[in-house]
Amino acid sequence: MTDVLRRGRASLAFSFFAQGVTFALLVTRIPAIQDRYGVSDALLPAFLAAVPVLAGVGSVATERLVRRVRPSRLLRWSQPVVLLALLGVGAGGRMAALALALAAFGLAVGALDASMNMLGVSLQRAYGRSIMLGFHAVYSLGGIVGASLAWAGAHWELALWVSYLPVVLVLLPGALVGSRWYADGEVTTAAETVGESGPPVVFRVLLPLCLVMTFAYIGDSTVSNWSAKYLQDVLGSSEQLATVPYNVYMVTTLLGRAIGDLGVRRFGAVAVVRTGALGAALGFAVVAGAPGAWVGMLGFTLLGLGLCVLVPQTFAAAGRLFPGASDTAVARLNVFNYVGFLIGSPLVGALGDAWNYRGAMLVPMVLVLVTLVYARSFTAEPDRYGDGHERPRTADVGRGSNGL
Repeated sequence: MTDVLRRGRASLAFSFFAQGVTFALLVTRIPAIQDRYGVSDALLPAFLAAVPVLAGVGSVATERLVRRVRPSRLLRWSQPVVLLALLGVGAGGRMAALALALAAFGLAVGALDASMNMLGVSLQRAYGRSIMLGFHAVYSLGGIVGASLAWAGAHWELALWVSYLPVVLVLLPGALVGSRWYADGEVTTAAETVGESGPPVVFRVLLPLCLVMTFAYIGDSTVSNWSAKYLQDVLGSSEQLATVPYNVYMVTTLLGRAIGDLGVRRFGAVAVVRTGALGAALGFAVVAGAPGAWVGMLGFTLLGLGLCVLVPQTFAAAGRLFPGASDTAVARLNVFNYVGFLIGSPLVGALGDAWNYRGAMLVPMVLVLVTLVYARSFTAEPDRYGDGHERPRTADVGRGSNGL
């Protein structure tokens, strides 16, 4: 059974990596997509908003589907749809084709994100120690690879389909082959099989984690959408230097997640979440008060190190709160990923235009600090992942939920 877990962990990590590459290739080539299809600046926000809205619909549908279909099966078929939809975005020629491809991408990515994290939560319970941050670290690595490939495609002025096709040809077979070893909840807990029978998910109990997820993605979308503009327009950097903060943010996100599981095992989830929230708030404060571009980049570095732990630990906490209904909890929680993404960029833009962008950076800072109020929701008892509390890696395989 330990081989089952190892193969399941490796195959799921590849899925996270592939999704990181795919999403980065889409969002970093938006100007090229706009040019290819002749999407006006007025219409572009509608196209961009449609993807997370449909992803939320896909996540809600996944919550219902996992009552009859295993998460591994949903992941096995949603990932190819996402990859083929990306290729469709690059290969289409008309606005209707773009709309259809983005609709397929959005619906499938909602199912993909939800099912990936369902399997991650189940595997973490089977291992008896924190491993969720590692999966999200691989996602960050995929994002860096995807952004680098997008830069190469733009640099060499390649057609979108030429940039996307080799990636799809590599990732699609890998995802299909790897899907043979996905480890469903049946490997870890009897209650997490199809038709899980644990206590129902009470939204009032899940709400603090939903808020933390929303605030984390408001912070993340602020960096991804406004860091370049902020550095150039507010801090007076060059156009070339303005591209650096997001890359730095992605690298520090990867580093923070790569070592984050060790922190959870040593100090517990609550301490790591509190440290991450304080680090992210400090980052926003440094960005808001920065006298120049280099200090601003220091702030974005702190943001990456702080924000990176919140989302993986929020999914993990949902699994601990509802051990017999974690698939449902994860699917509902995943919707607030897209809520935060939809709110973050327009919120900062509206505040920046109405007030100023330095002041606008203080709003996500305050929201991230609210995470401290809800930090106790991340308490890992009774299955704390820390020194002296880690269970044997193989002890849970095949046991029911009472053995966890």
